[in-house]
Amino acid sequence: MQRQGSIGSSAVIRMRAAGGVLLVAHLAFVAYLTLRPLDVPWMTPPNLTPLAGIRADLALGRPEAARRIGEAVALLAPLGVLLPLAHGRLYVSPLASLIRTVAAGALISLGIELLQTGVPGQVVDIDSVLLNTVGVALAHAAFIPAGRARLRRRSRSPKRATTLPEEPSQGRTPTIPRVGIAP
Repeated sequence: MQRQGSIGSSAVIRMRAAGGVLLVAHLAFVAYLTLRPLDVPWMTPPNLTPLAGIRADLALGRPEAARRIGEAVALLAPLGVLLPLAHGRLYVSPLASLIRTVAAGALISLGIELLQTGVPGQVVDIDSVLLNTVGVALAHAAFIPAGRARLRRRSRSPKRATTLPEEPSQGRTPTIPRVGIAP
């Protein structure tokens, strides 16, 4: 007989713990990259017009534009995997999971941009919020549905190595008679 509660819950706890640790480590790395003061001779003005920075990057030429846009997309893309991993659920609506993860990624990106207003050398750019959010959505859509399906198949398949020895029966479960309502 297999004890579902102890084996299943310990795997979920390990998965959530690993997701939480990796999530904190990634956010610390992102904070280091984006919130450290930079010593620059001049600063560009903040970009508060959506897609203006992307157009300016595209005007620089293909390799430079691809590098800048790719960096912005890749910065928070791991959150698309780490946030659901830290959540630790296998049976979730794919659309609800995507919406929840993208919203959290957008809020984290917006929070980083707002914190950058007080950091010397860092400039606020609304396009980085858009590109970071796209990165979170792409990573989530690419990995999470397939990963959850694989884990669900694995949890339904018969387990060979994790089957515990059968416990002896302890007799019949006692029944408790119903007590009527007092007058």
